[in-house]
Amino acid sequence: MALKLAKPYRCHPFPLDEELRAKFCFLTKRKKSIEAMAPKKRLQGVDDKLQKLLDAKMDEAPARRRAREAFKEIQLGIDHILFKTPSDGLKIEESYEVNSRGLEIFCKSWLPKASRPKAIVCYCHGYGDTCTFFFEGIARKLASYGYGVFAMDYPGFGLSEGLHCHIPCFDILVDDVIEHYSKVKENPEFHTLPSFLFGQSLGGAVALKVHLKQPSAWNGAILVAPMCKIADDMVPPWALTQILIGVAKFLPTKKLVPQKNLAEAAFKDLKKREMTAYNVIAYKDKPRLRTAVEMLRTTEEIERRLEEVSLPLLILHGEADIVTDPSVSKALHEKASSSNKKLILYMDAYHSLLEGEPDEMIVRVFGDIISWLNEHSEKFTGS
Repeated sequence: MALKLAKPYRCHPFPLDEELRAKFCFLTKRKKSIEAMAPKKRLQGVDDKLQKLLDAKMDEAPARRRAREAFKEIQLGIDHILFKTPSDGLKIEESYEVNSRGLEIFCKSWLPKASRPKAIVCYCHGYGDTCTFFFEGIARKLASYGYGVFAMDYPGFGLSEGLHCHIPCFDILVDDVIEHYSKVKENPEFHTLPSFLFGQSLGGAVALKVHLKQPSAWNGAILVAPMCKIADDMVPPWALTQILIGVAKFLPTKKLVPQKNLAEAAFKDLKKREMTAYNVIAYKDKPRLRTAVEMLRTTEEIERRLEEVSLPLLILHGEADIVTDPSVSKALHEKASSSNKKLILYMDAYHSLLEGEPDEMIVRVFGDIISWLNEHSEKFTGS
């Protein structure tokens, strides 16, 4: 069953008395004490200068940008199948754009040099993530098959401006995504091309919300382990959840939500799991209270509105995923009003289908994505 929240963002479920305040003060102090005692993990081959960048507080974008700049070549050099696609035939650009809310947004594109793109693919990344690490390899692969790929870091994520991994309002985040990708699609170079959303995990929820706000704007969506519901094992107990919802009204940016090790839960291949440490600007701390509440509220909304999903869909999910619930991907496939929808479940696969599985599974998932894109692009271009 989905976790039901009774209007979490409108009312406080209980008075925040002095005893409760004292408990949370203790929890916060204890957390800081544990963090102070914990030994710093050091990546192989990292010297003191680079380690200093990693040890810096990354709540704000400048620190994250410095760390990424120092590590981007190291990242591309790790031994992962995603980084073995040559980029010689691709035009790769990255930039910062100030959006209508005055926030500086990091964005990147990958285009084939020798031909006009078959279609454009607009990426929505997962929780705590960025479009600059593992997705670099995914984007290169898609572009090498003739697709124009566009990505952005949400405000507060990756290299974009904002408090790290703080989502004060999920709907506003979705509006930021719509604003950016609408500009991409309006570019005369691309406006006649078919356009597809590509969402992973939390990005699947973002992509679905984009579609629900723009029902006729997209030619299809690829959803990889979409966050239509957070798996029950990843959600705190009901009573604690209600306490955290209440406290979020007063301490929205506090990192107090209990969380399992996401890399361990999401990555099946042990060697690839170790490589997640090189995603140096990913958010690895406990979720902020408001962020957690917004994610729970959004998954509730999506579960209620599955029947409204009307665009062509490719839904991919690992049957052994314990981060996002594959049963809700099944429900999406069953309930979506779209007549053009496909669900592929991968036996024994975990959450990170394109990053954390054995190579043969990653190749298989890529093949399914490319096949679907080719079929649906041709429908609109007639080629």
